[in-house]
Amino acid sequence: MTTRDILTSSLIAVCVCVVGCATTQERLLESDKSQVALRSIQTRAFDTADKEKTLRTIMATLQDLGFVVDKADATLGSVTATKLDKYALRMTVTVRPRGQSQLLVRANAQYQLEPVVDPQPYQDFFAALEKAMFLAAHEVD
Repeated sequence: MTTRDILTSSLIAVCVCVVGCATTQERLLESDKSQVALRSIQTRAFDTADKEKTLRTIMATLQDLGFVVDKADATLGSVTATKLDKYALRMTVTVRPRGQSQLLVRANAQYQLEPVVDPQPYQDFFAALEKAMFLAAHEVD
């Protein structure tokens, strides 16, 4: 091989690496955007500081939607439940404080160990939870 062939091969190798890096960076940025969009679908803020009451309301809402509660931990602020009606949908809901007067509720659903990115299950859950939170706040049974 001549020096010219070596330089040409080196230049081609560098170009391939640069192009590969650019697409990897673009994919990372797209992935970050999709994660932010998914997180916005999965999260709602509620105007209450009562974490324990919120967790009880979450468990009741999941049960009303046909889920069976697998685990609940008040210290961690999480509830995990599974729905076995024609499919296996697992949902984990976490509650954490946001300032002094709000709680952030985030639901994370999985179907067959794959994350659920369709907004519909999250919208259904939060619509039911918002109604239940309203009724609980106004002490309606």
